[in-house]
Amino acid sequence: MYIKSMDVFVDMESPLTIQPDMPKRKTPTTSFGQRLYALRKARGFTQVRLAKTLGTTQRMISYYETEAELPPSLVIVALARILRVSADELLGLKPAKLQRQSLEEQRLWKRFRLVESLGERDRRAVIRMIHSLSAVRSEARA
Repeated sequence: MYIKSMDVFVDMESPLTIQPDMPKRKTPTTSFGQRLYALRKARGFTQVRLAKTLGTTQRMISYYETEAELPPSLVIVALARILRVSADELLGLKPAKLQRQSLEEQRLWKRFRLVESLGERDRRAVIRMIHSLSAVRSEARA
């Protein structure tokens, strides 16, 4: 079957092909991208998870890491908050603290972030429970 489109014949029976290989991983080329990549890895974020937390796409995170000189100021502020660094550290004005979290710490932080989504009453209940458990532990050690 042939369809004439703008004086060009197109063969509609030939299958469309999708490349089976993922594109090659790009390394950060800008100093901002290198810092963002290092901080993201140190905090245990994937590009996908950072994008979801930031409210953007993985493609934008990849762009910030590999090509962009600097993202918009609102994005810098949000990234600094999410990665728990100052904007000065993210921009390279101060050296960043890149200590890597253990898997246990990452798991605990992930669960702690879930508490933020609870209602005020439930958040207080979780905090009371944590205080109670830590008090019992400290009494048992004494």
